[in-house]
Amino acid sequence: MDLMRLARLFSSPRPLGLSVLQRLDPLRARWAGGREGPTWLRAMGLCGPTSAAFSISLSQLPLGQGSQKNTCSLKNTCSLSSDPSQPSPMATQEEEEEESFGTLSDKYSSRRLFRKSTAYLYNLRLREQSVEEEESELEPEPWQGRRNTPYWYFFQCKHLIKEGKLAEALDLFERQMLKKERLQPLECNYTVLIGGCGRAGYLKKAFKLYNDMKKRDLEPSDATYTALFNVCAESPWKDSALQSALKLRQQLQARNFQLNLKTYHALLKMTAMCADLRMCFDVFKEIVHKGHAVTEETFSFLLMGCIQDKKTGFRYALQVWRQMLRLGLQPSRHSYNLLLGAARDCGLGDPEVASALLLRPREEMMLLQPPAGRRQATRTARARTIDGMSARLHVETLENQLFLEPSQALERSQEPWEARVYSKAQSEVETKVDPDDTALASVPSWGLEDNFLTLGAVPPAVVSFGTVTTPADRLALMGGLEGFLGTMAEHGLRPDIKTLTLLAEVVEPGSPAESSLLTVLDTHQVEADVTFFNTLMRKKSKLGDLEGAKALLPVLAKRGIIPNLQTFCSLAIGCRRPGDGLQLLADMKKSQVTPNTHIYSTLINAALKRLDYTYLIDILKDMRRNRVPVNEVVIRQLEFAAQYPPSFDRYKGKNTYLEKIDGFRAYYKQWLKVMPAEETPHPWQKFRTKPKGNQDTVPEVDVDGGLGGR
Repeated sequence: MDLMRLARLFSSPRPLGLSVLQRLDPLRARWAGGREGPTWLRAMGLCGPTSAAFSISLSQLPLGQGSQKNTCSLKNTCSLSSDPSQPSPMATQEEEEEESFGTLSDKYSSRRLFRKSTAYLYNLRLREQSVEEEESELEPEPWQGRRNTPYWYFFQCKHLIKEGKLAEALDLFERQMLKKERLQPLECNYTVLIGGCGRAGYLKKAFKLYNDMKKRDLEPSDATYTALFNVCAESPWKDSALQSALKLRQQLQARNFQLNLKTYHALLKMTAMCADLRMCFDVFKEIVHKGHAVTEETFSFLLMGCIQDKKTGFRYALQVWRQMLRLGLQPSRHSYNLLLGAARDCGLGDPEVASALLLRPREEMMLLQPPAGRRQATRTARARTIDGMSARLHVETLENQLFLEPSQALERSQEPWEARVYSKAQSEVETKVDPDDTALASVPSWGLEDNFLTLGAVPPAVVSFGTVTTPADRLALMGGLEGFLGTMAEHGLRPDIKTLTLLAEVVEPGSPAESSLLTVLDTHQVEADVTFFNTLMRKKSKLGDLEGAKALLPVLAKRGIIPNLQTFCSLAIGCRRPGDGLQLLADMKKSQVTPNTHIYSTLINAALKRLDYTYLIDILKDMRRNRVPVNEVVIRQLEFAAQYPPSFDRYKGKNTYLEKIDGFRAYYKQWLKVMPAEETPHPWQKFRTKPKGNQDTVPEVDVDGGLGGR
């Protein structure tokens, strides 16, 4: 009876016994569709092929009869299968196929278990593995020191940034605070780092910190936006910085975020450094219309915008300066330095337009100046703020004067003098300009008190400007050296070393004013630096006075100032003869000072002007001996020297200057093969945090797309 039940378990279409065996031992029990059982059952003869008719008849019988007939048929089946003399051909063939099925893999592999795999599953497995590796790298190390607070990290980063260690501050914040201690940063932690990036012009990192700040759901403050606009102003790539700043400004306007005066000043600085003067005035008008008090610092940023226009910037700067004085604002030393920078770098523009706008401003003064009582109170109290409605009028008038078309300015200058003066001022202004007195006035003939830095009346005899092309001519419009320093003294200001250095650049070379700069230095008790003397040496060397430039070296030694490489570069400008240049290189070698690329470039320029190829070869030999890397400027100079002139014909006549060009070309070709090239470092490379250990720093892309990208 037990054998019958066991046979029924393994002879049904879905054997229950095999499923039990598969759960117990799935590696040894194999499913054979109900026709084949385990090996030990086949050996006993309890499993084998059964006919469909047998199964159907067996299932249709009653339980008692079926069991009896099942016993008889099972005995007959067992006897048939155990009788070797009467084998069934069908059963024998099926048994052989079943026994040989799956055995071919043993010849090629010893694996018993195979898993399905596709390219998609393989990529998923690699992704999971990479994610696990990243998570393992980001696992915080056990912190052994004391637990610090976000405010402690704020003060530490602020201290490091003040010392100029921006990279250390970023590493302290990102590695120790975020990764090791796993602290939640505050708004002040991000703002102080963005401010440090702003002073260094690290645009990419500043906007990355700003985006991380927003992802952490921290609300930026006014100081944050001020730092972001400042980093755009200080960025070395002005176009991308302007795009980032304008996009940030659009986002703030969409949120209806009200900027304070400091943030507006940072925005004004950005437009002055990255855009033009028109955009500066758009921001300036917005400041006035928002009701903010315009200060001297506001006009300083406008002066910075004027300097960006190299053609007409000096005229713009004078107009902005005079408008600042009309508003009763007290200028600072920084404003005077910006004026000197405009006189050094910018031109006056069209002389006729400048004459129409600067020489006849008396009626505009009467219109724009505050009432007499208020003007007296402003002078007494030296107030730095003005009335809102009056400021709007001043801004509109100043903008119309600055961007006046030349044709309109000339039409204004041709109008009668009395027609442009109000009836209130007609009694005070009675002077007419005779058309015959249109000769060019000599600007230096003015008195020291007559200059454009004051609001005094222009002498009637001066009707137009003469030739104003050099920085010394533009300084004369401001009263010269004595008039400029006298105007500063009227505002209670004393020059610093930067002011005197700028004056040394704009005074007439070889004039008595240049010689009196050292006296002015001692009079105002200003401590000189090496940059001031380098400026004087460079001006003398450009005039060809090498001995006069060398005469300043004992003055440096007397004042305890050590010369630097810029000092020798200023002397190299005056070395126009081969002997002077080679002597300078020998003196630097005795002083154990290695010349840099700028000094060699200056000497190559002097040799190139003389077409002295022997001198050029001597310079290149010394450059090769000192292993000084070559930059693009030197290569451009030498490539020009190696070219034959367009009209050069060696068979037509003898040219003493070009006799040795072939020897220079041969030496230059070999010289290029052994000289190292100068690699210009990325301006942000020194601020990037490096991973600890022997890992290589992953090079970052210089330009990012979107906000903060190039």
